[in-house]
Amino acid sequence: MSKTPPTAATGLPESGHSAPDPAITGRPADDGVLRVQISGTWKMGRRLPDFSQMEKLAGETAARRLTFDARDLTGWDSVLLAFLLKADESCRRNGIHMDSGGLPGGVRRLLALATAVPAKKDARQESRRYGLFYRVGDKTSLFFQSARETLTFIGEVCAALMRLLRGRARFRSHDLGFFILQCGAQALPIVSLISLLVGLILAFVGAVQLSLFGAQIYVADLVGIAMVRVMGAVMAGIIMAGRTGAAFAAQLGSMQINEEIDALQTLGISPVEYLVLPRMLALALMMPLLAVYADLLGILGGLVVGVGMLDINLTTYLDQTHHAVRLVDFWVGLFTAAVFGVLVSLAGCLRGMQCGRDSAAVGRATTSAVVTGIVAIIIATAVITISCNMIGLG
Repeated sequence: MSKTPPTAATGLPESGHSAPDPAITGRPADDGVLRVQISGTWKMGRRLPDFSQMEKLAGETAARRLTFDARDLTGWDSVLLAFLLKADESCRRNGIHMDSGGLPGGVRRLLALATAVPAKKDARQESRRYGLFYRVGDKTSLFFQSARETLTFIGEVCAALMRLLRGRARFRSHDLGFFILQCGAQALPIVSLISLLVGLILAFVGAVQLSLFGAQIYVADLVGIAMVRVMGAVMAGIIMAGRTGAAFAAQLGSMQINEEIDALQTLGISPVEYLVLPRMLALALMMPLLAVYADLLGILGGLVVGVGMLDINLTTYLDQTHHAVRLVDFWVGLFTAAVFGVLVSLAGCLRGMQCGRDSAAVGRATTSAVVTGIVAIIIATAVITISCNMIGLG
């Protein structure tokens, strides 16, 4: 008869007995030593003994020293090491010396490695609740610090512009051409889509109300004046804040992380002149052109609604738009767009230069650049509108 071959995993016959469960047995001695016998197979998936048994036995015997006997240990993995680490922590807490001499060599080495470097006390951050005055003071301090950094950055930009007017600014001319292409031609598709839809929406909303009075023809006035004076520049500015301003922040933030800006300063090259100035000039030059393009697409969107839905004659609609839109509205829109270009570029470059050095800093800088740019656009729109009304350009 042939014998049953042993398995490769255990070396036992397939019909052999399963491995014994892990167990601990404590034998207190008169000399204050608690001897713990470890037996069985200590592996994942096995039913482990209760650790509180050993703590209770150590407390009852008033042991000052703990030793182990692992002669009956048949197998182990990280489960045994976790048990021993818990025992070591308990012994340290209760003033008991744990002797690992009776453990297998591999267990001793892993245990020594695990307990060699103690955990830092400040490694785990604890949440603290601060009072109202502390939070207000902290936010106020951060606000003034941010304001000081912003004013310093604006001053450096103004100084770079003065050097540019004197012909002493140092930046590469092909960088300016590249950013003009990025801020201009490459932005036309998204500006076209948004401006056309805004013109359609303005015309449709105006038509719903004007049709109640039989004054549908004034849809041309509404769309033309709104797009040329405000909406064309505002929509182009918001688009560029989310597109180009965020790109500027990401570019400069990546350079900040890679210490490229520090390298420029070490070489005696002003980062504001070399990096910020061409970006600001490109966006300030392209924003008025994008605003004019947005105006035309918005008027086209209003024309589609007026001719297609309100049955207004094409020539009549264009003539009404021509008489409604004044030249002063056009120049106010161009000035507003140029201001938006400067604000969006400054917001993107400022947040990029303020970027931290950690992996998440670029994302925070990009988000902050978009938010700062849009808020600056809204505030500038309000200021320009009120100023125009005060000087009689309303």
